Amino acid sequence: MMTVSHRERLETCLSGEKPDRPPIAFWRHFPVADQNHEQLVRMTLEFQERYDFDLVKITPASSYCLIDWGSRDDWQGNPEGTRSYVQRTIHHPEDWLKLVELDPSQGNLSRILSSVRQIKSKLGDHTPVIQTIFNPLSQAKNLAGQDILLEHMQNHPQELLAGLKTITKSTIRFIDELKRIGIDGVFYAIQHAQTHILTIEEFLTFSYHEDDEILSHCSDFWLNMIHLHGEKIMIKEVSSLPSHVLNWHDRETGLSLHQVQSSYPMVVCGGLARDEDMLLGNPDLILKQVQDAYDQTDGKRWIAGTGCVLMTTTPEINIHSAREFIERI
Repeated sequence: MMTVSHRERLETCLSGEKPDRPPIAFWRHFPVADQNHEQLVRMTLEFQERYDFDLVKITPASSYCLIDWGSRDDWQGNPEGTRSYVQRTIHHPEDWLKLVELDPSQGNLSRILSSVRQIKSKLGDHTPVIQTIFNPLSQAKNLAGQDILLEHMQNHPQELLAGLKTITKSTIRFIDELKRIGIDGVFYAIQHAQTHILTIEEFLTFSYHEDDEILSHCSDFWLNMIHLHGEKIMIKEVSSLPSHVLNWHDRETGLSLHQVQSSYPMVVCGGLARDEDMLLGNPDLILKQVQDAYDQTDGKRWIAGTGCVLMTTTPEINIHSAREFIERI
């Protein structure tokens, strides 16, 4: 029997046809290792070697795109693997005007690009690689902190909008370098499309236009995935952005794979909750959830995954089980 590559399986999935089996991909943070770019390469490749997922998402710390602007963070033991910010760049409205467009050939961005280059070179063309990109508003939140960001949004919108334009230009320059490396797509994280944080009008004003500009610039890639973070999500607005795959907390939001597939053209990624299923569950529960997700989608236009990063304490048997159950399907 002819072996199907990861890329071929995903291409079939994106075409709307049923592949030999559904693609599967999990990702996680690698705390401590994500501060050394050689170690990030090592841990990413070892994780892939252990589980043989159909795509590899590179997951550096969220500060990777902010360090060259002066932000600093610290590892304080968060089980999600994320770091805590200990130094912000933005304190006053005029600070947004002081942001300069970053050169991706310099500083921390250049080191991240070196990691991406090594991972892509090692995996070759048969296993797709996508790089995490935080959208401009998410980057702004980490530069200032959520409270200051929302205060500036209300009282100093023009300064914030100017800062978002600079962040957008820097992000596009970084993506241009990813294109030269030849990766397959971006994992585009949107964190503020939640109605308990912003109104729809605020999201459209401070996020949507930059998101559309960046994702349109990613049209050369064939495997772009939007990650829609949170619970009370603006699915209608985000689904109109150009992308191939939509990933969200389907088990936690009450917005099922089937509901989204029925209304929107993108491939859906999910089916397993990172907490209730992967962290706290067992193989019997995981089998039930995998089967349910397959039934919702008929195995088409679906990538098995979780709504967000795996917790660093996720039992390995649960990861192995999810992978094995997909093989059986």
